[in-house]
Formats: sequence, C-alpha cells, structure tokens
Amino acid sequence: MNPITLIGFAIGIILGFFIRYVFAKKSIFSVESQIKSHLEDAKVKEKEILVTAEKKGIEIVEESRKERSRLLDDLKNREERVNKREEIIDFKEKDLIKIKGDLSNLDENLKKTKEDLFNRETNISKEIEKISGLSREEALKIIFEKIEKEHKQELIEKITKLQNYEKDEIQKEALEVILSALPKYSRSVVNETVTTTVPLPNEEMKGRIIGKEGRNIRHFENLTGVELIIDETPEVATLSSFDPTRREVAKLALEKLIKDGRIHPATIEESIVWAKEKIEEDIREAGKTVAYNAEVLDLPEPILHLLGRLKFRTSYGQNVLQHSLEVSTFSRMIAEELGLDKEVAKRAGLLHDIGKSVDHQIEGTHLEIGIKILQKYGVSEKIILAMKSHHETYPFATPEAFVILAADAISAKRLGARGETGEIYIKRLEELEKIAIGFDGVEKAYAISGGREIRTFVKADDVDDLEMLKLSQNIARKIEKELRYPGEIKVVVIREKRAVEYAK
Repeated sequence: MNPITLIGFAIGIILGFFIRYVFAKKSIFSVESQIKSHLEDAKVKEKEILVTAEKKGIEIVEESRKERSRLLDDLKNREERVNKREEIIDFKEKDLIKIKGDLSNLDENLKKTKEDLFNRETNISKEIEKISGLSREEALKIIFEKIEKEHKQELIEKITKLQNYEKDEIQKEALEVILSALPKYSRSVVNETVTTTVPLPNEEMKGRIIGKEGRNIRHFENLTGVELIIDETPEVATLSSFDPTRREVAKLALEKLIKDGRIHPATIEESIVWAKEKIEEDIREAGKTVAYNAEVLDLPEPILHLLGRLKFRTSYGQNVLQHSLEVSTFSRMIAEELGLDKEVAKRAGLLHDIGKSVDHQIEGTHLEIGIKILQKYGVSEKIILAMKSHHETYPFATPEAFVILAADAISAKRLGARGETGEIYIKRLEELEKIAIGFDGVEKAYAISGGREIRTFVKADDVDDLEMLKLSQNIARKIEKELRYPGEIKVVVIREKRAVEYAK
C-alpha cells in the first residue's frame, strides 16, 4: 500500500475519533445542563413546600392554642359549677341534720302526748264506769247497737258492696280461665230428635213395607219397638221412638230391606238381627274412637263398650257421647290453665256420665252406677273423686272435681247444646217460683229469662234491708239443694215501699 494512503487513512481515523470526542463532550455538557436545571427547579419547589409547610404549621399551632384556651375555659366553668353544687349540697346537708333533729324532738313529744292521752283515756273510762255503773264491754255494746241502728242503711250498702266485689273478682278470674279454654275448642251441635226419616226409591215401596193387611209393618214394629209411619209424604218413611238405639236398629234394618227388595216376616227378622249386630260393632268402634280423640288409650274393653253405648243416649236432646268428649276436652284445657293434673281431669271428664249407658237397666242414679262401674274395673281413685262431684251430691275432694263441674256446665249450657221439652220446662219454672214463695214475707215471685233468674217481691213492712240480703241467700241455698239445673240461677229480691195520699 502507498505510504501516502496509509498516512491519509490514519489521519482520517484520528479526525473521526476527534469529531466523536467533540460530539460526546457536547452531549455530556447538554445532559449536565439539564440535570443542573432540574436540580434548580427542585430547589425552588423545595423552598415553596417548606414555606407552605411552615404556614400550615403556624396555623395548626394557632388552632391548638385556641382549642387549649377553650378547653381551659370549659374546665374552669365546670369547676365553678361543681363548687357551687358542693356548696348547695353542704347547705342541704345542714338543713337535713336540722330537720332530723326537729323530727326526733317531735317524735319524743308525740310519745309523751300519746302516753298522756292513754292515761287520760284510762282515767276517763274509770270515771265513766264509776258514774254509769257499766263496764267497758257493756258500754261498747250499747254504743255499737246505737251506731248500728243509726247507720243501718250505710252498713247494708257496705256489706252489699263487699259481697258484690268479692263475687265480681271470683267471676272475673273464672271468666279469664274459661275464655282462655273455649276458643281452643269448636264443635257444631245438632240436637237429637225422636224421629228418623228413611228415603224410599218409589211410592210402590210403601205398599211392600206395609204388606198384606199390614202384616209386615206390624211385625217390624213388634220386633224393633219402633213406630213405623207411612203417610202421604212422598218417598219417605218415618221411624219414631224415644230410644235412639232402637231407632237406629230400625233404620239400618229398613234400609237393608229396601235395598234387598224382599220384604216379608222372615227377611224382616234377618234384617233386624243383622242391624243389631251392626249396632254392636258401631258401639265398640265409637268407644274406641272417642277414647282415641280424648287421648285416653288404656281403658279396659268393657268401659270402652259402655262409652260406645253413650252414642245412642241423649240428655235433654244432647248426645251424651259427644257431651262426654266435650267435657273431657274442656276439663283438660281448664286444668292446664290452672296448673292442675290434666290427665286426671280429662279422664274424669270422659267417664263422668258412664253410668248413663246402663241407668235404664240398673236401679239407681247414673252417678251411683258410674262410680260402681269405675270401681269394678279398677279405675284410679283420683279419677273417681274428680268425677263424683259433678252434680254436687258429693263433697269436692280434689281441685279437679271443681274443674269437672265447670266443664260439665260449659258443655251443657252452650247455645244449641241442649233442649228441654215444654213439660219439663214449665215444671222447672213452677218449682222455682214455688221455692221462692214458700219463704215468709214474700208477696210474689216470677221466674224469667228461661228460668235463669227468679225475681222475688217482698212485703216492705215485714222484711227490712238486712233481712232482704239474708232472704236472697236462703232462697239461693234452697234452690241449690232442691233443684237440678245446668248453669246458675240469679236470685233477685225486691223490696218496694210506697206512700200514697189523696189531695181533696
């Protein structure tokens, strides 16, 4: 290679490095300028931040001083109020000490005055006894008699008010218990009648039931003891009997004969035998069902059978089996409200009328018969004691006995539960009036409100106000003793004094 070329190449390299160095130095100088500029900006911002922070710090310090001043003022005010209260308390404490001392002095004075009065009273009593010649007891008796005579009317009003208040309170408590129990139970009531109707498929069936010359109908009536009425009412036959069991047997037998179509003495006898067996099955099933519904599940089989027989027994038109279940339910609910033995109450309520299942076959009242039945089959003595007082013929031996009495009255007295024939109704009213009129001084008596109230008018000259109170009680006691009735009877005694004069 030519030396001149080499020299030129070396000079070019050197110039390149030099130019690169110059450019690099310029770039470094530019970067340093930028950094320096940024540093100066940062210092300016730093100064600004420091100035702002200083201002904020001054403001916070100023606010703290103000808050401190306010708190110090508040504490000072509170301290002044506390000091004033302490002064008031000290003042009141001094007053209380003074009052206590005054009361102590008054108490001592009262004791002295009381002793002086007692001594004076004793001296006066001795002087009076010496002057009058009467002892203290004799003088008090005379005074009381005079007071009683002068304030007789006021005493009557006081006695009446106390009696009414006591009665109202007892009734209020009883009402609360009953009202808490009644809404929990609801059952519709359909009164029993003495007749049952059986629908016939057609009018031709009437002639077949009557038979030739009335042979079939007579045979049917003789075997069932039920009157079979075939009249002009279209497609209906009527069975009439006071005995629900006989009536039900006759109904089942007649329905079977109508369904079979063959009606003559032989088929009538077969149908009646079948109906009686069916009724016995119904009786057993009814006894088990009512015991299950009452939640009494361990009764002996004979008692269940006797319970079932109550399905075909009525009392004043009320079905006795349904009544027994109601009494059991009410007894349980009332016992729960009163905190008594609900098991004894519901069992006694269910069995309280068990004697009615056979009272037409065995001599004695249904209550006496029922007690013997329960004793025979080993029923608990607690249950017997609870059920035997529901007609108040026996003393109330247990609290549950009162519950059974109340539940029995509720079930019997409910609207629509029972009905009385006109003869029984009139007889009861006559007996009620007769009891009231039998007392001395009674002028007349009227039974009203369906026998639930007896109004008695007395002679004003023969009976005064105090005797009138005694008379109402005596009439009520005699009614309780001699009459049997559901619920209660209100006894009202009226004394009227009239003065009549004529202007001429």
